[in-house]
Amino acid sequence: MAAASTLHSAPDARLNGTVSTSAQPAADSEDLREKNIPVTVSALIDRMTPADAWSPGEAAAARRFFHYLQHWRRQRSTADVAALSEAYEPFSPDSDLLITRDYSPAERQVLQRRVVDHVETLLTRANYVRIDPKDMAVILTKESHYGLDLIVDFSAFEECLIYYRGKCMERQSRRNFRKFYRKEEFDLPIYQRLFLLFKLKPFDVRVTQIMADKNMSRPEAERYVKKLRASLPGNVSDKNIYMKLFKNIPQTDIEMVFPTTQVRFRMFDKVKLGVTSGGAMGAGVFGTAGKIAAGGLAATNPIALAGAVVTLGGVAFRQTMNFVNQKNRYMVVMAQNLYFHAMADNRGAALKLADRAAEQEVKEDILLYSVLAKATANRTDLPEIDAAIENYLAQAFGVTVNFDLDDALWRLMCDGLVKELPDGSLIALPPRDAAAHVDKKWDLFLDELSGSTGHSEGHEVDSPTTPPPESAPLL
Repeated sequence: MAAASTLHSAPDARLNGTVSTSAQPAADSEDLREKNIPVTVSALIDRMTPADAWSPGEAAAARRFFHYLQHWRRQRSTADVAALSEAYEPFSPDSDLLITRDYSPAERQVLQRRVVDHVETLLTRANYVRIDPKDMAVILTKESHYGLDLIVDFSAFEECLIYYRGKCMERQSRRNFRKFYRKEEFDLPIYQRLFLLFKLKPFDVRVTQIMADKNMSRPEAERYVKKLRASLPGNVSDKNIYMKLFKNIPQTDIEMVFPTTQVRFRMFDKVKLGVTSGGAMGAGVFGTAGKIAAGGLAATNPIALAGAVVTLGGVAFRQTMNFVNQKNRYMVVMAQNLYFHAMADNRGAALKLADRAAEQEVKEDILLYSVLAKATANRTDLPEIDAAIENYLAQAFGVTVNFDLDDALWRLMCDGLVKELPDGSLIALPPRDAAAHVDKKWDLFLDELSGSTGHSEGHEVDSPTTPPPESAPLL
């Protein structure tokens, strides 16, 4: 089959491994099949447009077309983000704009569904992989890179999306006390990118759920929910939708990105604190009891008795503080590590996702177009073309990718860059014609762009109000 061989069937050995990363793919073969293409667009364009890979004079035209296509994909993505931003505005925790529209509960539900669906579409286009919140084996791991034992209450969320991109191994070093604190290297499984969207359940809904699950009265359930949410910042509201984007999160510590995460003592800490506190309390109680029994302090010297009791109370207080301080140290470790892993929040996270989605799409389109524009192909050849592209990426860049051919072909056909004949033949426009075609679509873009999204949710209010203060109560 001619089409597949045109991609560079035997790329120069010097091309292999030119894209260097600090992390290597995970060993599990199932993890090697992500759709993400971890190569820059500029590097891919350079590799796909050498003069000897195209007919005379077409390499420069192909390069120009690829740049046109890149800007076209980003422009369409910008329009999609504008629609998402409009739906997200009532749920944004960071907005500093006047509130000029009011929404009924039913209208907010429509907008909420629209936001979640739109974000899921962006994540899929950006080649992120979903983690099911119900998959407790993945999320609630026993081992921890940062030495934390964490637990997440997923029943507190009304919406919860968890996606990752780039599951791999990162080489790190640490000191091992079993080897006299000498440094040793080890492989740490990480998510290069981790995205989280969540919305807390409304207070009344959560209270009703707790009443049913734990057989509590309403006052008891309300106190219980308030206690659970006491650790959240005061400006966190169950009316908002939160989006978080992280980098290089250890797979064993994925729990720490959730707002409802609780830190638990590890078995080692329980034993250590139990032994030390038990020993100290035992010695204190034994000493105090001995003094009382031997000297009859209760009858002869009440002041000395009070001093002995205060001393015992001091011992108990110190041991209690040991537990509190250890938990605080855990919280500091979690906060410090999240600080350096955070990439973007809320609308900023959505913008970054949209940019990455456009980037992934244009790379897929460039690869497929480079095959279809050089030789005749038929729809029956698509499996071979898919395999040829994956093989090229492996040889040229040293990356293993599950190339998303179907989406790339669909986009190229929707834009009129590739046409399918009745017999299944796939005909791509020549590079010069393809560049002119995108140029014409760009000129028509504003004419075809609707002046309104057509959304009918909400109505304008007579007196715009300022956004709620950051210290607004949760309930």
